[in-house]
Amino acid sequence: MKQLIQINLLLLLLAGVSGCSTFDYYSQAIGGHLSLMMRGEPVERLQKQPDTPPELRQKLELAEAARRFARNRLDLPVGDAFTGFVELDRPWVVVNLVAVPEFSLEPHRWCYPVLGCQAYRGYFKLEQARKEEARFRQQGYDTFIGGVTAYSTLGWFDDPLHTGFTRLSDDRMVALMFHELAHQVVYMAEDTAFNESFATAVELEGLRLWLEQQNSAEDFDLALLRQEHRNQTLALVEATTAELEQLYNRQDRLTPEQLREHKAGHLEQLAQAYARLADDYPEPGPFGAPPVQLNNANLTLFRQYNQHVPAFRQLLRELDYNFAAFYRQVEQLSGQPEPKRRARLAELSHRFDEHL
Repeated sequence: MKQLIQINLLLLLLAGVSGCSTFDYYSQAIGGHLSLMMRGEPVERLQKQPDTPPELRQKLELAEAARRFARNRLDLPVGDAFTGFVELDRPWVVVNLVAVPEFSLEPHRWCYPVLGCQAYRGYFKLEQARKEEARFRQQGYDTFIGGVTAYSTLGWFDDPLHTGFTRLSDDRMVALMFHELAHQVVYMAEDTAFNESFATAVELEGLRLWLEQQNSAEDFDLALLRQEHRNQTLALVEATTAELEQLYNRQDRLTPEQLREHKAGHLEQLAQAYARLADDYPEPGPFGAPPVQLNNANLTLFRQYNQHVPAFRQLLRELDYNFAAFYRQVEQLSGQPEPKRRARLAELSHRFDEHL
């Protein structure tokens, strides 16, 4: 019944939009999600079928265990999420487009009913994302299109498990489930960095507790190494974006050619520093395997997912990993005016030490 009500609401939304491009976008978004829902098969039924491949059966059992852990230890609103399974014909479920002006780190924002304005736009069809990307490139924007393994409908629907999850290693699959469930707890309509950093913090700390429960010392060591790589990459990105912000503030004193030359130099130095980091790690980092091509768009996207993660992890630590109390604090923080909210996050982040 819940699903039918939400489908009717989406169809009403589609009927009410104006403009050809807007209609086309919402048509593909709603149609893509409804198609995903309709293809789902109950996980419980698949587990009972004798012809279910052993590898898939193991992943489905893992998902059930992760759902219980998310509900009982992390206080996440599991509901009926991940109780259906969908076989995808591609490695990603959607692709996200990010577009940032050539001499800025402030991303373009698309605004949606209910969800508010966000710094990315998701597409179920790659060709549609590339068409929109071309429009921004013609205007001189830096752009980035990235495949997204999973997304959250914020509790509007019972999000399915799919092969985007089950193709991952066990620890990455569980972490991703925690991340997507966290979006149902707190969501700010105008602050992508707040939303994604919060969910990433729940993902990281939830995975740490999960692996401790599983006595998976080897996986835990790998997760810590992956986390260290992310933190070191974030430090490099923050240093580079600080330099780029200073550069972009000089637009009235430098020519476009001079700005491009200095910008390219900063980005190349970052790419080289990231490549040196990669020498010490057994798997690719957040930007993939070197050499990497970086621009304002993929730096902005990375910061959105990681910018406030230390702050949220510090808050959770100070609450002695009481997730229910943590969610209440984050909800209160989300209601603060932006300057006060960002000051509080900066204060928490400054106190965070990975090794304490």
